[in-house]
Amino acid sequence: MPIPTEDTIVVAPTPNPMRADDTIDHDKLAANVEKWLDTELSGFVIVTHGGEELQFGEPDKLETVKTVVQAHKGQRFVIAGIDSPASTEVIRLANLYADAGADMIRVRIPGARPGGRASSGNVQYFEEVCEGSPIPIVVIHQPRASLTPDTNPLELAEITALDNVFSYILSLNYRWECGIPPSIHESTQLWTCNGSIVLPGQMIGAVGACMFFANWAPGLVKKIIDLGKAGNYAEANKLQQSMLHADFLGMTLGTAALKSGLNMLGYDTTVPRKPSLPLTPEQEAELREAFKECALL
Repeated sequence: MPIPTEDTIVVAPTPNPMRADDTIDHDKLAANVEKWLDTELSGFVIVTHGGEELQFGEPDKLETVKTVVQAHKGQRFVIAGIDSPASTEVIRLANLYADAGADMIRVRIPGARPGGRASSGNVQYFEEVCEGSPIPIVVIHQPRASLTPDTNPLELAEITALDNVFSYILSLNYRWECGIPPSIHESTQLWTCNGSIVLPGQMIGAVGACMFFANWAPGLVKKIIDLGKAGNYAEANKLQQSMLHADFLGMTLGTAALKSGLNMLGYDTTVPRKPSLPLTPEQEAELREAFKECALL
């Protein structure tokens, strides 16, 4: 499927169902992808936080990409996540994921910079990655400390002007990001990053989204963005407020909440990979009530 350029793009970090022997259940993953095809989810972000990336090696990651590519049957697109501060490693993985069928890669800003607003290795890093990657790049900004940005406006202006950059995912530092949209090159889309700031992100210029919450309700996320684009902020804010409780639980309880919520919605994502624990009955009950607040149940 060609990557859309006009429609609102909403993608999500795809979780991996687990077997009893602690391996990925690819049959269940494929079945979940087929179910997502009946939603407004634009594409799948593989090998990332929602898929418990730190708990899997490269062979598992490649097989996961291949499974999702095969399961969506050309009806969606796949973004493969890469988190490495070495541009040569990013390029190596980009080629492997492209060969496996990925349509784009998601690359984290490494934050290799001095203090202040001085230009740094970030620009050179992305110049090398853009030249070496066979597929377009989604730049994500998720600093280790949310109030300490890993880049600056001058760098982002250069990075987002590179030929192979498709979009920039803003960070949770909303105060800082409010001043960033004028620095984003017109050829690069701005995406918001979290369920609690879908509307705030749109109001500073976001035209798409990449977030945990979109696994649960891509249509709701898309509707908020589209209402914001149309200037219907009152209606968009009602929907935004309705999802705050569920998003808070998702961000607080992590992959356990992501999988539990999807199971409530009819997917089969099983439980987090060991040694991570599933939600307690009390936590599941609270998440169920939060889903009712935003009309998911």
